[in-house]
Amino acid sequence: MQIDRIKINNYGNLKNKEIELKSNINIIYGKNESGKSTLLNFIVSTFYGISKNKRGKEISDFDKYIPWYGEEFSGKLEYKLDDNKKYEVYREFRKKNPNIFNEEKIDISKQFNIDKNKGNEFFYEQTKIDQELFLSTIIVNQQEVKLEKQEQNILIQKLANLIQTGDDNVSYKRAIDRINRRQLEEIGTQRSREKPLNIISKNIEKLHKEKEELERYENLKYEIDENKNNLQNEISNLENENNYLKEIKLLQENEKIENEKIKIKQDIKNKNLEKINLIKKEINKIEEKNSENNINENKIEKNKLNKKLFLIFFILFLINIFIILLFKNNFIKYLFILLIPVYTIFFIFLKNKYNKKIKNKYNKKIEKINLEKNNYKNEINLIEKNNLDLEKEINELKNNFNFKIDLEKQKINNKYNNEIKNENLESINFQIQKIENEIKNKKIELHTLNLDKQNIEPKLNNLSNIEEELVDNKEKMSTLKKLEESMNLAKEVLANSYENMKETITPKFTQNLSQNISNITNKKYTNVLFNDEKGLIVELENGNYISANQLSIGTIDQLYLSLRLSMIDELSNESMPIILDESFAYYDSERLENILNYIHKMFYNHQIIIFTCTNREKELLEMLKIPYNYVKI
Repeated sequence: MQIDRIKINNYGNLKNKEIELKSNINIIYGKNESGKSTLLNFIVSTFYGISKNKRGKEISDFDKYIPWYGEEFSGKLEYKLDDNKKYEVYREFRKKNPNIFNEEKIDISKQFNIDKNKGNEFFYEQTKIDQELFLSTIIVNQQEVKLEKQEQNILIQKLANLIQTGDDNVSYKRAIDRINRRQLEEIGTQRSREKPLNIISKNIEKLHKEKEELERYENLKYEIDENKNNLQNEISNLENENNYLKEIKLLQENEKIENEKIKIKQDIKNKNLEKINLIKKEINKIEEKNSENNINENKIEKNKLNKKLFLIFFILFLINIFIILLFKNNFIKYLFILLIPVYTIFFIFLKNKYNKKIKNKYNKKIEKINLEKNNYKNEINLIEKNNLDLEKEINELKNNFNFKIDLEKQKINNKYNNEIKNENLESINFQIQKIENEIKNKKIELHTLNLDKQNIEPKLNNLSNIEEELVDNKEKMSTLKKLEESMNLAKEVLANSYENMKETITPKFTQNLSQNISNITNKKYTNVLFNDEKGLIVELENGNYISANQLSIGTIDQLYLSLRLSMIDELSNESMPIILDESFAYYDSERLENILNYIHKMFYNHQIIIFTCTNREKELLEMLKIPYNYVKI
């Protein structure tokens, strides 16, 4: 793999910066605080994203490198893999995921896995190197080789860690010791005292004894609960039967009420019939009485009138005869003779007039009687109509009531799954009273059981607490056992891994390290070995072995760097770049010449990027006639 071009729009103190890198050796020169560390951080952040977490630092990388005034916070990096396929990565660092383009400038970002925490994992999928491994192997910075004499043991330990475990920060023995200490502190052993394992074992034993003492109350509670359940079932059944009887009672009472309504209407109807009969009798009486009386009264009245008129006419006639006979005057005689026909006409006139008057009186009386009869007949019609309406209402009531009663009976049957009994209200009331007394007695009995239960509940609550505490302690014991198993498994895995490393990886590391240190030191040191007893040892030119602690700091620095370089080809199928950040700051000229020669010859298929604040590397490369690419920040 090779980084070809870097374009920084704005990142930290770098702005509008473009850098082109070549194969093999590249020197990036810049004075202190010129931006070399910022450029290195830009490369890492472009591949893996920039972190907003502090990770033990005072300030996160995001807050450290973001522009202060809302300027564009972005850049692009172009690189190619060993198969010569080229890629461009553009990142807006305020966003989680980058845009990745292939040689045809097609966005292929979605072709790679996107982790919700890490973002797009394109670089890991291409190289199989995550960010931690990239930082701990691909990049070798000044802080890892800048050691004072008193810190020599730290670097020796790092070398031992690398040889033992493949990670300079992981020590097999220290890991085993930490697991053992943690196992003792967090778990304990059968022989230890006042440790979690011993404390929990004692608690479990104590709780078992307390539980046995209280379990007899639990049996009593089961008996009470069983009796309560039986009583509640009996009460429920009785209440169900009582509700059933009450509904039947209500049904019969409603039936009685409806029958009463029908009876009242029937009584009204019968009374109306009686009233009609009375009216008809009254009409008959009127007709019988008035038919004879009216005729007789009419004759009598006419006879009386005829007699009066005849008497008046007779008197007048006698008066006229007397006057005629008495007076001698012919005129007067003739006059009164002429009055006789006048009297006759007047008599006839009066008779007709009074007869007519009598007849009118008779007619009025007949009319009055007919009116009275009509009134009675109208009343009869009204009563008969009312009876028809009553009959209709009675029929409707009967039909509706029968339908309603049948429906209610069906509902009761469905509700209680019981056939309705034909019992009278008195019998039903007796049964209801009996059931209610029985329910009352059983509720008293149930209340007694509740009181008994309340008396033992505090003890049962204590038992429940003990059981919960016992379960909790057993879970803690189980957790401790699992933790112990995990720790034992971890020690076993570590031991197996360590043995495997010693048999396979460690020999390869020590062989590479021996070859590298021989080349770097002009065969002053030809063999580097590691064993459990003495740790890291070095073979001198005379064949003698000395502990690595006896070497100079510069030689130890060379050992560490050479071991890191020897790991490069083991990391990935890609020939990854080697980034050296001020790694030679404490090398003398001879050592620097040796390491540059070694890097040029041994890692010609790797891109080498050297960050430096001096011209020593440049001058030596020119003296050695080794080609390089020079970039000034």
